[in-house]
Amino acid sequence: MPTALLSVYDKSGVVDFARELRDLGWDLVSTGGTSRALREAGLAVRDIEALTSFPEMLDGRVKTLHPAVHGGLLARRDLPEHMAAIAAQGIGTIDLVAVNLYPFRATAARAGVTFGEVVEQIDIGGPSMLRSAAKNHASVWTIVDPSDYAGVLSALRAGEDGGDARRRLAEKVYAHTAGYDAAIAAWFAAQRGERFPEDITMHAHRVQSLRYGENPEQRAAFYGDDSRGGLASLRQRGGKELSFNNLLDLEGALLAAEPFAGEACCAIVKHTTPCGIAIGASAVDAYRKALACDPVSAFGSVIAFTVPVDAEAAEAISSLFVECIVAPSFAEEAVEVLGRKKNLRVLEGSAEWKGDAMDVKRVRGGYLVQERTPSLTDEGTWRVVTERAPTEAERRNLSFAWRAVASVKSNAIVLTRDQATIGIGAGQMSRVDAAFLAVHKARLAGHETTGSALGSDAFFPFRDGIEQAADAGVTAIIQPGGSVRDPEVIAAANERGMTMMFTGRRLFRH
Repeated sequence: MPTALLSVYDKSGVVDFARELRDLGWDLVSTGGTSRALREAGLAVRDIEALTSFPEMLDGRVKTLHPAVHGGLLARRDLPEHMAAIAAQGIGTIDLVAVNLYPFRATAARAGVTFGEVVEQIDIGGPSMLRSAAKNHASVWTIVDPSDYAGVLSALRAGEDGGDARRRLAEKVYAHTAGYDAAIAAWFAAQRGERFPEDITMHAHRVQSLRYGENPEQRAAFYGDDSRGGLASLRQRGGKELSFNNLLDLEGALLAAEPFAGEACCAIVKHTTPCGIAIGASAVDAYRKALACDPVSAFGSVIAFTVPVDAEAAEAISSLFVECIVAPSFAEEAVEVLGRKKNLRVLEGSAEWKGDAMDVKRVRGGYLVQERTPSLTDEGTWRVVTERAPTEAERRNLSFAWRAVASVKSNAIVLTRDQATIGIGAGQMSRVDAAFLAVHKARLAGHETTGSALGSDAFFPFRDGIEQAADAGVTAIIQPGGSVRDPEVIAAANERGMTMMFTGRRLFRH
């Protein structure tokens, strides 16, 4: 009679799984709460002590760490000396292990949890059994995910060899335990305030395979981390499956809208860079203002809202070819309107990063890891450096421009009016070119640049950028400051009657 060892924290489906195993003639061995759940369901099950002839001890810390368990898991059935060795010790084989682990991540993320409480959720016996069983996958079924119960039962009912399936399950085990250990290591580093420990392990699971990457010749997949939230947390309510480029642009759109949480903001993004950002009285008002910045570039864009989308906003958007829309929620009427465009992806929910998430960029042979950009709403350190201080209206536009320019690729310049971008110069090799492009794009879209405000993601190295802005009618500028030529730049602004503020922070985005 084959033996199954069941010891699960997540008991979803385990009773039905165990019942089917019994019907197939399997002997059931279990531990603690799993054993109780199976008995309460009327199933005959042996406690782990019956296998080990040794009681659980140390409040359950030691119960499966025993040769009777690991010998039964690791013994190679094809080696007579292995089988003789366990027989000499009265150890039988264990042919299936279903184990999932203590909820370390969930416990560590809980508000007010103590150090000791988290440590107690470091599973020792579970990973040990999984790793032993997975090593001997040629003979042992290893299940770490309840969603795999059905597939294993199907193979057992059919009398299949299951070698390929056991290899896949073993692979899943080692990926799971690696992620579990990585979370524990990261937590220990965080307890001592270490932002960048000597070693890091990044764990993510495949959310979906993608048709291709940035280009059709490139294979691709999307990986996510459930504990961190993000794009994988969004619910798709319409449209075809997301592509690689859709996901990149969704990240850019959410990044652009994020600094305006609490206000009705719309961000329109093309190729990960905004082509329009605006605050309005409603979703549709913000959309129309954002679209007006650069309606040509908005074709084929991705749009993010910070507020729910109603039917009026959906009707306005439906006249434009859009790849994706993401918002906290959609009215049912809005879903119906947007659903008329079969290819339009509609995503709902929060994609907020949870916990102490870091920003990671890939380079050849390694990773660059940095903290995320801190909040942009603290204006207490800003200072007026020109003879003229901004008016109240100018200050509102400068505040908007500073938040907007943070999501634009460097070198970055934005022109704003009435809390909306009217011109964006992105990704230029020189700042004066970025300023030129922002003015050019504004005028191309028919905007009046006289009286507008300008935001720059980094300092102006020369006065030419200020002079170009002044020639376009810009009256107010916000920038980090910090150039050796700041006095010349300030003088240029004073000569043209402009007001300028320094924030003391740079907002490069490469």
